[in-house]
Amino acid sequence: MKKPVIQFEQFNFKYRTQVDPTLHDINLTIYEGEKVLIVGPSGSGKSTIGHCLNGLVPFSYKGDMSGNLKIMGQETNNLDIFTLSKMVGTVLQDPDGQFIGLTVGEDIAFALENDVRAQNEMVSIVKDVSKMVDMDRYLQSSLHQLSGGQKQRVSLAGIMVDDVNILLFDEPLANLDPATGKHAIQLIDKIQKETDTTVIIIEHRLEDVLDCHVDRIIVVNEGKIVADSTPDELLASSILEECNIREPLYVKAAKYAGSEVTAETRPSHINTFTVDKDKLLTWFKATHPPEEKAKTETILELDDICFRYSPIQETIRHVSFSIDKGEMISIAGKNGAGKSTLASLICGFIKPISGQILFQGEDITNDTIKERAERIGLVMQNPNQMISKHLIFEEVSLGLVLRGVPEDEIKERVEKTLRICGLYPFRNWPISALSFGQKKRVTIASILVLEPELLILDEPTAGQDFKHYTEIMEFLMELNEQGVTILIITHDMHLMLEYTPRAIVIADGEKIADDTSANILTDREIIKKANLKETSLFDLAVKAEIHEPREFVRRFITFDKEVRKTWQ
Repeated sequence: MKKPVIQFEQFNFKYRTQVDPTLHDINLTIYEGEKVLIVGPSGSGKSTIGHCLNGLVPFSYKGDMSGNLKIMGQETNNLDIFTLSKMVGTVLQDPDGQFIGLTVGEDIAFALENDVRAQNEMVSIVKDVSKMVDMDRYLQSSLHQLSGGQKQRVSLAGIMVDDVNILLFDEPLANLDPATGKHAIQLIDKIQKETDTTVIIIEHRLEDVLDCHVDRIIVVNEGKIVADSTPDELLASSILEECNIREPLYVKAAKYAGSEVTAETRPSHINTFTVDKDKLLTWFKATHPPEEKAKTETILELDDICFRYSPIQETIRHVSFSIDKGEMISIAGKNGAGKSTLASLICGFIKPISGQILFQGEDITNDTIKERAERIGLVMQNPNQMISKHLIFEEVSLGLVLRGVPEDEIKERVEKTLRICGLYPFRNWPISALSFGQKKRVTIASILVLEPELLILDEPTAGQDFKHYTEIMEFLMELNEQGVTILIITHDMHLMLEYTPRAIVIADGEKIADDTSANILTDREIIKKANLKETSLFDLAVKAEIHEPREFVRRFITFDKEVRKTWQ
């Protein structure tokens, strides 16, 4: 019989800044060696559960607690944050936020230095742990030279040297490309199996986490636990849909086709899922292909663009493509491929070494940032790099104020945008009180309110739950239908498929594909080169022996969007 390592009993918590409790009557037991996934919409309380486990509640986030929480048999009320950190190791969503050392080796060794371990002992432990996370060749490397996936491995190693009993991952996939995210989930699985450590993962991307085995999924909604079951049992129910959590696409497709999804059909992974081939084929034949959008005039053109940050290596090599007015298009590729650099080139933050950038047929290669900003808006990946005001309303209205827009019009436009972005109830809140995902929505709102002709968004849905993801993307679709051209830099394969009929793929600074999103995400060679991930819809179609798997993917996406429109 395995021992309980975490026990919530009638646990309640209310932040001091809020009127209502965030957590209500939480009863939850997690046992040693378990791997547990916690999911829920934004604001549901799932991150607060994580904060209670690692001591951020109540030591950093003050509030009122009642009930009991025991970790390793000890009441947390009697423990300080240092003692808790020796039991619960946390890997944050943004690894940069927990780096201390200058090199990989220094950062991994930090906790050991705090414990005043002997140097030869430290060296031995760091070598062993770095091998486990496949970072032993990078011990002398600067942390700033690492990819997103490598940074996350270093963060994990820095926690593991403490030999903690519980590993807590707070949205580990948020900033990773699909293939790196898959490797991260496989690494977590490997560590859990080799060390028998208890693992808790808080994550929006349910399908990606289920790439490896999970013992239980806890669903949190409105501060309460609404489900605690095996993945197969949960996916056979309607709970995820009721809580606005995205089901795996292959499960959703099977349900649309009228297939019976039960725990016995083992829907937790596409490889184990028993599918009803006849029903899927019948559904496929009854659906219609998406309508092709009529081609319009070119709004943006990049012609043979080259750029490098250092004299040694080119970051962008001979990239050419054009975007038509009214298009909604993705740029995809692995971390460090050059996607964000392309956005900086288009906005004028950096200048190309060679090549031309044309906007509506005019050469804007030498235009200033201000001149381009009149027509091109950019929402950056990290919201903290854009925010400059204290209150939400002030931040969203700033661009309009600087442009001299009348006060009444500012109020009307800002309030309309805040409603669409789900921020209107918080309009007078300080930005410092917001979550990362909410800050992201503030920065999107601050650009959308300016009504640019071309809108570039760098990872707009990172850290968003399914409800807010859908709200933001449907709003962007509305803008797009009104004539705003939208370019999205994304790791989200679902977003590519659902909202951008066309995608451009960048790998190692070069354009390697410019095709429909469905074609790209069913092309194994491109997927491998660009660290993308094949859609499970394609795997489902192949499994069901549908002769046109790419067309199955396209039709599902069109059908799914139409169904979800009726829910709104």
